Amino acid sequence: MFLKPSKLTSGVAHVWHTLAFRLTASYAAAGLLLVLLATLSLYLVLVSELNKSTELFLKDKVNVVRTLLRERPDDTDGLHEEVELESASRRYEQFYICLLDPSGKPRMLTPGMAEQLDLPKLTRLLAAHKGAALPLTGTNGKSFRVIEAVVPSGKLNDPPVTIQVAVDVSQKQDLLRRFRLWSWITSAGMLVLFPLIGYQIARQGIRPVQEIATTARHITSSHLGERIKAEGYPAELASLALTFNTMLDGLEDSFERISRFSADIAHDLRTPVNNIRGEAEVALARARTMDEYRDALESSLEEAVRLSDLIGNLLFLARAENPLTHLRLEAVDVAELLDGVREYYDASAADAGVTLTSATEGEPLIAELDRTLIQRAVGNLVSNAVAHTPEGGTVALRVHAEAANVRIEVSDTGTGIPAEALPRVFDRFFRVDPSRSRTSGGTGLGLSIVQGIAQLHRGNVEIRSQPGVGTQVTLSMPARRALEPIS
Repeated sequence: MFLKPSKLTSGVAHVWHTLAFRLTASYAAAGLLLVLLATLSLYLVLVSELNKSTELFLKDKVNVVRTLLRERPDDTDGLHEEVELESASRRYEQFYICLLDPSGKPRMLTPGMAEQLDLPKLTRLLAAHKGAALPLTGTNGKSFRVIEAVVPSGKLNDPPVTIQVAVDVSQKQDLLRRFRLWSWITSAGMLVLFPLIGYQIARQGIRPVQEIATTARHITSSHLGERIKAEGYPAELASLALTFNTMLDGLEDSFERISRFSADIAHDLRTPVNNIRGEAEVALARARTMDEYRDALESSLEEAVRLSDLIGNLLFLARAENPLTHLRLEAVDVAELLDGVREYYDASAADAGVTLTSATEGEPLIAELDRTLIQRAVGNLVSNAVAHTPEGGTVALRVHAEAANVRIEVSDTGTGIPAEALPRVFDRFFRVDPSRSRTSGGTGLGLSIVQGIAQLHRGNVEIRSQPGVGTQVTLSMPARRALEPIS
């Protein structure tokens, strides 16, 4: 069974784009490059050292002959031994010496030199490169290094003598050839070995990433409890795993909130709709008097208003979460605003037997705020405080400046909020006392709206409460800010 070309191409492209393949290719390429560079460096050093050794050997022989000619010009036997006999005792790296008279004829010659080297060619080569050690191929294909030097003969009035020295470097050339051969064999082996090693390293390196991906694939809206076990991971991946787990914690919490929100909104929307439907069904069940029809319409209108308020609050919260929402900022005297809110709720507070007061610092406190939204936020807090304060209690409004912020406080002497409920009081549709709130018409959105308004002003809301003592809610917002949308 053969793969279709499109599938084969797709498979190759998939392999090429995998992290394991790229890491393997990188490891293999880097390893091979390092081996080649190291081998090349060693080879060049070896060649240099061998050439230097050969050149020192040649110069040493020249110096030996020069010394004999200078110090013992009449020691023909010593010169003969050095030139003609010493080379014969060497099995490897044989050398040859030729002494030329001024006419260029050999005066003394190592036996076999004429057979190994083309002497006229040697003389021409050395004449063109005085004093340099040069490579030369012998008549039998062997490799030589040769050098020439002109030295005094050692006797007065005698012309100088030309010394030619040649050394057989075939053994060294064979050594270099073997080094090159084994270098290529080693490189070929590394070409196979490095990808295998690199692949194993890459697999071990990306194993935590694959585990993270596997965990992520198992996560759905109904299975948000999965977490990545970061123990034993490298520091970078452990940080990634912890960040991922933190994100999952936030998602799980958000999904739980959405689930509660969906259930609450379904209930709160269904209740007024069912009430309106029930009133209509009762009114239409038989003929009614005008007063009965009016009562049914009034009850339906009351439920419709409640439904409209609920929808309006939800729309406001949706707009508050939009980062492009604009505020209508203006210079607001916050003390005057609180006095206005107090006057508006005085009547309802008096009906409930609650004393409503506002305390300011005496001087105008100006801040750049959206007047309508701040009135709504403070109004929600006052309304909520009055509803939960028993007869004879007090609700107090205060404002004061703190650094660059303005702080608005609404406190009451009401029933208070249990400690376990405080973390959720700003959740939508959350009610500390569900039965009382539903019967009194509350939707559980008041504090959510307050928090949304504070965040729109780049501020925050704090709440402190003690059951049986009372509750204090504090709005803290910048007193001065640029007129720009929230981003």
